[in-house]
Amino acid sequence: MALLITVLAAYLLGSVAFAVIVSRIYGLPDPRVYGSGNPGATNVLRSGRKSAAVLTLLGDSAKGWVAVFVARQWNVEGPELAMALAAVAVILGHMFPLFHKFKGGKGVATALGVLLGLNWILALGTVTTWITIAVFFRYSSLAALVSALFAAFFALILYSPAHPFVWSVAMIAALLIWRHRSNIRNLLDGKERKLGAKAEA
Repeated sequence: MALLITVLAAYLLGSVAFAVIVSRIYGLPDPRVYGSGNPGATNVLRSGRKSAAVLTLLGDSAKGWVAVFVARQWNVEGPELAMALAAVAVILGHMFPLFHKFKGGKGVATALGVLLGLNWILALGTVTTWITIAVFFRYSSLAALVSALFAAFFALILYSPAHPFVWSVAMIAALLIWRHRSNIRNLLDGKERKLGAKAEA
């Protein structure tokens, strides 16, 4: 029962869209109606308000970390399995939020919080990958895609293939890549917006 409650709570926490909340506080347009239409930090950045984007990033990352942390505290008899399930559940909540008609973000910031909750070394390696790709190529989506693949690779290095964290991170990586399918098409067509590009009027 504790495991089921943990997973449900993680999903509901993931359903909280900080991009929408922060945009309302700042009096900005709903991030779902401009730019990429994605309620995430990168799209909020296109509004021109960097502080709003930072708060969105922090909020979405925090809910990922909290979901994993709480799972570990509530499920002392099987913490690793609970953490792995909560990690996937909070990502699913962010991507398919109950509170926003199941139309959510792409999960990059939330995944960062999840990885930090699972293993800080795993998170550090993934963040380093994201920063490296973003700095050299200036595409947030490309950085996210490459980082997702490397996160799964790093997890396999840190743990045995049968460890719950490995399949959990692999599943999250697959979800991230699937949610970025439109970005993949734009990258291939040369139409993807670069980091910091403002939303079209």
